Amino acid sequence: QVPLVESGGGSVQAGGSLRLSCAVSGVPFSSYTMGWFRQAPGKERELVAAITSGGSTNYVDSVKGRFTISRDNAKNTVYLQMNSLKPEDTAVYYCAARTNWALVYKYWGQGTQVTVSS
Repeated sequence: QVPLVESGGGSVQAGGSLRLSCAVSGVPFSSYTMGWFRQAPGKERELVAAITSGGSTNYVDSVKGRFTISRDNAKNTVYLQMNSLKPEDTAVYYCAARTNWALVYKYWGQGTQVTVSS
């Protein structure tokens, strides 16, 4: 089991910002694609943002222009900077990892709660 440890969740008012961090150990982090997922109550889990080992990124449309995913290979850490937060961003956010060629994320963190109040 590869530990992925998320941090940085919390409660914030609409329009505010949070930065999530995910520290990874036990795998060659620099060669993995990292993703941030979220799951709100009663909804399916969705991929919010991903970053490949080469630094290419993609985002779900609802967060484009507000969220930024980044990685620090020296620290084996991936980040999700979330700005202009909305109540609909409220969810449990999960960090996940897969090899670049895999279709499925193999390793998952325990999740961190993000709550945005109006």
